[in-house]
Amino acid sequence: MSSLSIVIPAYNEAGAIGTVLERVLALGPAFREVGLEEWEVIVVDDGSRDRTAEEAASYPGVRLIRHPVNRGYGAALKTGFAHARGEWLAFLDADATYPPEALPMLYQIAQSTAADLVVGSRMSGRDSEMPTVRRVGNWIFAALLRVLGSAAISDSASGMRVLRRSALERLYPLPDGLNFTPAMSARAVYENIRMVEVPIPYRERMGQSKLHPLRDGLRFLHAIVWTVMTYNPVRVLGLTGFGLGMIGLALAGSAVLWPGSTGWPFPRLFAAVILMALGLHLFAVGALFNYLVSLFHKRPIRQGLFGRPLLRRPLEQCFLPMGLLGIALGIALYGWATLAGLTAPSSPAPWFVPAVSALAVVMGVDLITAGLLVRALSELSRRELQIQRDLAPDPTATAPTARPVIEAPTPLSS
Repeated sequence: MSSLSIVIPAYNEAGAIGTVLERVLALGPAFREVGLEEWEVIVVDDGSRDRTAEEAASYPGVRLIRHPVNRGYGAALKTGFAHARGEWLAFLDADATYPPEALPMLYQIAQSTAADLVVGSRMSGRDSEMPTVRRVGNWIFAALLRVLGSAAISDSASGMRVLRRSALERLYPLPDGLNFTPAMSARAVYENIRMVEVPIPYRERMGQSKLHPLRDGLRFLHAIVWTVMTYNPVRVLGLTGFGLGMIGLALAGSAVLWPGSTGWPFPRLFAAVILMALGLHLFAVGALFNYLVSLFHKRPIRQGLFGRPLLRRPLEQCFLPMGLLGIALGIALYGWATLAGLTAPSSPAPWFVPAVSALAVVMGVDLITAGLLVRALSELSRRELQIQRDLAPDPTATAPTARPVIEAPTPLSS
């Protein structure tokens, strides 16, 4: 029989906690309708300085756990999860913004879809009183996670969820602050957690909000980007490098189309070359990081930059020839410029071609080094699988025919 633990983190919510608990405690009939007979309510008072703990303690059947000092939203949730008895875990805020009446529906959807995590989405078209600044911020974070994680998520920071307890081991570690939920969403994407979003209404909170848009927005951004970096670094570094390369190409195009009255704008062209080289370098570093994190996670290498493999051939087979080509182009460019007199002191920019050729050679060496490291890491990532394959018996091999054992005759005693 399934059981559910509802965890409510609370910090200075004396004015709203009573309303929330009354609505949660009235859910018994609705839970029984969806087949849930065992459920409990846990309030984690996170070092409140008002009467939040006393209000929660006045409701029979509510388990109250207190932090002596304020440790953060995520820390309160983790404390509640550690003390929960249910096979399923649910949580919502204590400020009356989320509708407790939606919990039976979220639980039922988790059961019917075999999901590990069901998220109440405030951004999916249902009635919402979310302030504009927070709505825009949530849209940005959801879009960022869609780009970096290739997951169609509408509300990465929702504070109302139902999840399977067994999924915690794959979702942890999670931060202690308000960035707990976006970090959970990002980890769920990369840990292949079965996640479902359900539209829910959202109301303006009772009392003063504890969310600081700029400070907590930066924390949300850090939680998403850093989580992606620990699973698929090339998505972050590669997209950054791709953006720099596009800026470099645009700068080079502007220099060719609109050179100005002074002739070739060599500084602008050199800046374009630098940006394109930096973009290629970031992609190479991201690919190396991908092999490192995949070696740690013991999972297949992620090469996707736009949700699918970027290169048809393995990276170790592409970096080496690209590096050799870069070195050859750098040397050839310098030789041609010398023969053409472009490096002479009387030329308009004698420094330009030598600088570009040197940069091409350096990038070529960089790519060759990256290719060698990627090849070594690729072999290391396949080593454990290869060991298992070598130790396993060959199913296609024919077993040798057993020969009768002939015992030597016992020698006669003299």
